[in-house]
Amino acid sequence: MTIEFKTETVQLNVNGRVATVELNRPESLNSLNVEMLKGLAAVLKEINQSSEVDIVVLRGKGRAFSSGGDIKTMLLEANEEDFPIVMDCISEVVATLYTMPKLTISAVTGAAAGLGLSIALATDYIVADKASKLAMNFIGIGLIPDGGGHYFLEKRLGEDKAKHLIWEGKSLTAEEAFKLGLIHEVAESLEEVLEAKLQLLLNSPIQAMIETKTILAEKNTPQLLRVLELEKEGQHKMRQSQDHQEGIQAFLEKRRPVFKGK
Repeated sequence: MTIEFKTETVQLNVNGRVATVELNRPESLNSLNVEMLKGLAAVLKEINQSSEVDIVVLRGKGRAFSSGGDIKTMLLEANEEDFPIVMDCISEVVATLYTMPKLTISAVTGAAAGLGLSIALATDYIVADKASKLAMNFIGIGLIPDGGGHYFLEKRLGEDKAKHLIWEGKSLTAEEAFKLGLIHEVAESLEEVLEAKLQLLLNSPIQAMIETKTILAEKNTPQLLRVLELEKEGQHKMRQSQDHQEGIQAFLEKRRPVFKGK
């Protein structure tokens, strides 16, 4: 495969009909900066065009799947004019994952938080290590979910539960996430469960499964794209708020934020 935007922050390994995409910033718990988002978009677009790959596994290197957006680079140092570019890149990653004519699996270890969780939710199947933690925790820095978080949570939980999960922003164990219906399986041994799932799919009529995914994705993609656009607009407004500035400052100072609703 020829990747348009090469970066060490996203690594690709193709083994037969299975492509494994690994987020590779372990020192930052695979937090998503601009370079990683661009690399991820490029890799996924390339896989999307491959007729040889049927299954895509998304995972994180090291101790975490992804701790979410890189706060220091994406929220503090990025120029305001870069914001639409970043959000469009996020939308491209999510829409490509959701619509690609492949079966997609998120293999979650450690943290899957914020944008990291949104991206995992864009895949067809989520298996999480028993010790992992999942959180839609944008509220902690005065922001709203992006990456289609509103769309995917409402689809899985319904509007009421989705709202409250977003508003609370609390961390869930893998078992709690499974009971809620956020993920599909909890694994004592992630590698064993993942390998068993891959073998099951590789010995299934996978093209029929992909066709079902394609039909449902074509029906629902207009709504997902609309939500992504609304999240872009809403996130821009929230970035101007006093509460967001306080949330960022509190995060950097490792203290509890004092929000004022402004």
